[in-house]
Amino acid sequence: MGVVNVTPDSFSDGGLFLEPDAAIAHGRELLAEGADILDVGGASTRPGAEPVSQHEELRRVLPVLDGLAGARVSIDTTKAAVARAAIDAGAGIVNDVSALRFDPGLAGVVAESGVTCVLMHMLGEPRTMQRDPRYKDVVGDVKAFLEERLGFAAAQGVAEDRVWLDPGIGFGKTVEHNLELLRRLDELTAIGRPVVVGTSRKSFLGKLAGGRAEDERLPGTIATNVLAYERGASVFRVHDVAPVVDALRVAAATVREAPDGRARSSRA
Repeated sequence: MGVVNVTPDSFSDGGLFLEPDAAIAHGRELLAEGADILDVGGASTRPGAEPVSQHEELRRVLPVLDGLAGARVSIDTTKAAVARAAIDAGAGIVNDVSALRFDPGLAGVVAESGVTCVLMHMLGEPRTMQRDPRYKDVVGDVKAFLEERLGFAAAQGVAEDRVWLDPGIGFGKTVEHNLELLRRLDELTAIGRPVVVGTSRKSFLGKLAGGRAEDERLPGTIATNVLAYERGASVFRVHDVAPVVDALRVAAATVREAPDGRARSSRA
């Protein structure tokens, strides 16, 4: 899943692809590099991000969606009206960082359209999520949340086989929380739905590597995606598509499926 941020303030590439032509060209480049899905978003969800109006979000993303017609596109939004317009423009996935909590109408849009929905765990909201996040057991708490939101989506008419789950790496988590989620990711894949992982260029990778800037975090991004793949993740949201695709191809060639269905090394 290649990231196409049509925003002025995203943490890594804010403003680079704010103009539609730049965003469309970037999306096509990511497809050429091997992206299966383009995740188009018009509102930043970085820590501390301020909300964006529905009108502005639509203004940013609709020309880009039109320009990427024919590609498999995900719309990264928490708003029902934006999701509906994006689906009308060809989006087949709604990627909601609020897990259907922020807009009461979004579950109905997803259910009626029959598109795939990504439900992500986030502590609070983007403006506040990194203010002293605490958990009793981060993996247990995140798993319980995702199971509850999966049940909510199903109760609203969303087909369970149309739901993907995202533990929300970096969304209200410390470095140790993120590492524990990656370490025990198989407990989340055990829910039985595809798991999406988004570690790309995130600050915890920079901290672990001695203070690396956003554009220096590719090695950490690759390492965490390969580890996530080995633990059962199946969708990888990244900025640097080509090198991560190469890394995952190598990982796929060296991992085999154990009799119980869990991934294992071919040397096991």
